[in-house]
Amino acid sequence: MIEAINLALHRAMIADENVVVLGEDVANNGGVFRATIGLKDRFGCKRVMDTPLAETLIAGISVGMAAQNLRPVAEIQFMGFIYATLEHMVSHAARLRNRTRGRLHCPMVLRAPYGGGIHAPEHHSESTEALFAHIPGLRVVIPSSPTRAYGLLLSAIEDPDPVVFLEPKRIYRMVKQEIYDDGVGLPLDTCYTLRQGSDITLISWGALIHETLQAAATLEQQGISAEVIDVATISPLDTDTLVSSVEKTGHCVVIQEAARHCGVAAEIIASLNELAFNALKAPPARVAGYDIPMPYFRREDDYLPNVGDIVNAAKATLMTSGERS
Repeated sequence: MIEAINLALHRAMIADENVVVLGEDVANNGGVFRATIGLKDRFGCKRVMDTPLAETLIAGISVGMAAQNLRPVAEIQFMGFIYATLEHMVSHAARLRNRTRGRLHCPMVLRAPYGGGIHAPEHHSESTEALFAHIPGLRVVIPSSPTRAYGLLLSAIEDPDPVVFLEPKRIYRMVKQEIYDDGVGLPLDTCYTLRQGSDITLISWGALIHETLQAAATLEQQGISAEVIDVATISPLDTDTLVSSVEKTGHCVVIQEAARHCGVAAEIIASLNELAFNALKAPPARVAGYDIPMPYFRREDDYLPNVGDIVNAAKATLMTSGERS
């Protein structure tokens, strides 16, 4: 995935000279995960810029650049450092189009590695995507594979409005896919059905898509057909795809790495209850992290949802409706 992101940045900068990259150590060192390696050598220091260690500055200057027809792609080293950007992202980036009645746009991307699973401190392992998903005017995109990272990042950079692009660092180098560098983006605001099923719908995003697919394979061995949906864009939410799946299966489990309380899973379940209540044969279930800060690495695996958690939740949901014994 890290190479797919680098490839997408190269492609976007070739296609549009207004695309600029900025952030801490992104130019000379290629970023903490090397997502921007090689960009400065190719495009120069006027388009690939190292900034001070100041996330507030990074977000603020990106809003200014975007308002003046540049397309900044700003990197925040870890999501745990992203909170200093909230003033600019919430009060200015998200509202610029509305505030100016369409005279100004804010075509910026704020990239950040997020999530646990790499044995890092808690400020490097957070999953607080719901903070941004709650804000009208912000688009929040989370890829789950190299192919989707490439296509979704290209579309995010082309979008006329601000996009928070969260990259699950646990799978930066976990999965390999062959990518055709054709410069074609993938649709935003769209859920992707990764596996067809008839008994239950499993919904997730980011790194946990991989455990969700493994859980679906385990359930299949037990005679349970699970459909798997990758949300990909958590805001705005593609409820049509989710509702269509639940109308087919009648059962649903939503899986998130973030803490349980007020998470994206809760919003998905609320939407399904509103839009597909008559199709549900049992209450939708959640598999989530705990309502505590991410623990240090020795307990990290105890915090993160796993395949067994998903399988058990799916079976419990089916048993609630009396469809499985």
